[in-house]
Amino acid sequence: MKAARLLVRALADPPAADGLDAAGWTALIAAARGESLLGSLAFRLEGRAMPPAAAAILADERRDSARARTQALWEAEMARRALAPRAIPVVLLKGTAFAAAGLDAGIGRSIGDLDILVPRDRIDEAQDALLAAGWERLKADGSYDDLYYRRWMHELPPLIHKERDRMIDVHHTILPLTARPRPDAAALVADSVALPGGLRTLCPEDMVVHAAAHLFADGDLAGGLRNLWDIDRLVRQFDGAAFRARLAERMRRHQLGPAVARALRLGARLYGTPVDPALAGRPRLSDRLFEARLLARNGWGQEARPALRFAFYVRSHWLRMPPLMLARHLWVKATG
Repeated sequence: MKAARLLVRALADPPAADGLDAAGWTALIAAARGESLLGSLAFRLEGRAMPPAAAAILADERRDSARARTQALWEAEMARRALAPRAIPVVLLKGTAFAAAGLDAGIGRSIGDLDILVPRDRIDEAQDALLAAGWERLKADGSYDDLYYRRWMHELPPLIHKERDRMIDVHHTILPLTARPRPDAAALVADSVALPGGLRTLCPEDMVVHAAAHLFADGDLAGGLRNLWDIDRLVRQFDGAAFRARLAERMRRHQLGPAVARALRLGARLYGTPVDPALAGRPRLSDRLFEARLLARNGWGQEARPALRFAFYVRSHWLRMPPLMLARHLWVKATG
């Protein structure tokens, strides 16, 4: 946990990394790599004094991040071209959205698959267009996984491009249909922000809501420090009375007030995120448990505290579906 705490301190306050010894730099870089935050750290520490070996690693990471950003934006453009003839709006999500919009959250942000949001009533049409443009199914049509995605999840089964070997996840909302909160998917699309060139992103408030939803209302907190860093960067860039009022409204509309409030509290605790106490609410004893899970990483960048991680893994499935459905799903996955 010391390595993870060092990472959050270095991100929030770069001078905290000054004067680290070799072991400290090893722990910091390993934790950042484990949390997919090495690119963010590399840009935050750019220009600061450090050992030559650490400087070389971070310089390489800045170059890799720039290349990954270009590749991600090109993949987004390919999706736009595939869907444009059918006039299907393409709302970018997560890292690609931050990069395309030029947001602070996109600086050094690791970007994996392309995640997009389209209207639910056009989800099959979007898949047809992508298949025609060279993407292929990863899940066999009609298989258990395929049917599970289509019936209960918030996205299509993943697709991969047969030439570029790049994945795309096509969402129609931001939480599984079995989850207790029911975000207003139509509002996510309707209030999205147009970018030059025809792509779109969620509005800033919905970006914060989405990050909090993925972190606390759906996931097992794996990679949670990165999601919390996204929220910190977004809040710092857009903070103000108008933003806070709009965020309060979107939290209510998407039924994700508790998740966003917890994200704000933990962001303030770990990164010093400026938050409105009226939105964050009073600290809860359970916040300490969530913080412990977020920081569960040892000095070699490996995940630690397996019992705690397993508890949050079980929690993530419990949040996604009712008990009987969960039991059946786990049985099928275990015996399939």
